[in-house]
Amino acid sequence: MRRSRLPLTALRAFEAAARHMSFAAAARELGVTPTAISHQIHDLEEACGQPLFRRRPRPLALTDAGQRLFPVLRAGFDGFAEAVATLRRGGEGRLVLRITTTNAFAHLWLVPRLAAWRAARPDIALELIGTDTPLDLAAGAADLAIRYARAAPAGYVAHEALRDRHWPLCAPSLLEGRAPVARAAELLGYPLVEMTWDPWVIDPPTWPRWLAAARRVVPAMAAAAPAAEITFREELHAIEALIAGQGIGLCSDVLAAAALEDGRLMRAYDLALPGLGFYLIWLPGHPKQAAIEAFACWMLGAAATEGLQRVTAN
Repeated sequence: MRRSRLPLTALRAFEAAARHMSFAAAARELGVTPTAISHQIHDLEEACGQPLFRRRPRPLALTDAGQRLFPVLRAGFDGFAEAVATLRRGGEGRLVLRITTTNAFAHLWLVPRLAAWRAARPDIALELIGTDTPLDLAAGAADLAIRYARAAPAGYVAHEALRDRHWPLCAPSLLEGRAPVARAAELLGYPLVEMTWDPWVIDPPTWPRWLAAARRVVPAMAAAAPAAEITFREELHAIEALIAGQGIGLCSDVLAAAALEDGRLMRAYDLALPGLGFYLIWLPGHPKQAAIEAFACWMLGAAATEGLQRVTAN
């Protein structure tokens, strides 16, 4: 189909409906009625020669053809919007890269290093979205994600930036006036701080698993793990509790790196469980590909430097 004959209004309606998975939400965004959206998408389906949505049974879903068309349109409209925004800013060419990651990683690792990013690339602004709910990159919710997973998520360009280990950590004040912990069983005499993990995480680094690992080294240890005195859903809160001297917890050496370095936290015992990887992921062929690759290169460099420091410390 020639450019002059492209049904731009219908393409815009389809992109909005596919992004929201709702004709009503697309109508609100575009300032038209749901009936108008339905007619425009029907016209586009006739032009394509096949359906783009499965309307029955509910909920609304894309057909295979719709799934092929949607990412192309989303990338195109995102690129148009960014180009217009650049002109409105005065044409300085400074684009915005939207990055999503967990609250803990954003607060404890990424944000403290952003001054170095701004110094390196003042032409690329960042919009940081901290959330523990993974955002849908295919729907345009963000340009780039930093996901915590055991393996690279499928369907994306993915690079592992960091991989952590979980150590029993505590504040030095918790052990003040006591002899250093010489045996793993001695940890059971302290309040244990625990993290809850999503059910999809296989073999998460929890106290029962840590004690099982310790029993393989010291078989005479007690078979049962005491219940944790306090449990957190958010690792950021768990680390703050440990710094406040409220117990011993298994925490990521990536997220706790600053507190370990400045002495707010210490290892209570020299036995760690393997953690997961922090993966940079994005969709292939993204319209902001150059900016994404610039950020990925910067972060991978920063992560490699930290990785060497952690290996040396270990």
